[in-house]
Amino acid sequence: QVQLVESGGGLVQAGGSLRLSCAASGRTFSPYAMGWFRQAPGKEREFVAAISWRGTSTRYTDSVKGRFTISRDNAKNTVYLQMNSLKPEDTAAYYCATTRYYTNWPIAGTYDYWGQGTQVTVSS
Repeated sequence: QVQLVESGGGLVQAGGSLRLSCAASGRTFSPYAMGWFRQAPGKEREFVAAISWRGTSTRYTDSVKGRFTISRDNAKNTVYLQMNSLKPEDTAAYYCATTRYYTNWPIAGTYDYWGQGTQVTVSS
């Protein structure tokens, strides 16, 4: 069993930045890949970014490329999502998740454990 706790969400103006954190506990953090998803009201959960166990491979959805950066610190059992140049359309609950797999990262069903989410609201 892995427990995931997200933090760092909040209210920010368009163009601003936030850094989300996801702390893992329980069974070993490694060698799992980690992902971030988001879900806005009335919409399906959407893939945002993912990172391999060693951090050498990352993947992003097109809408956040160049603005968001995923990273991880395995010594701290934590994965991060640095979000810059935020837009109102980035407003959503953000969730982190773990997966044993190294393919199909954008698919939510690939992931084994999920956090409870942290809210990000971007005002225009």
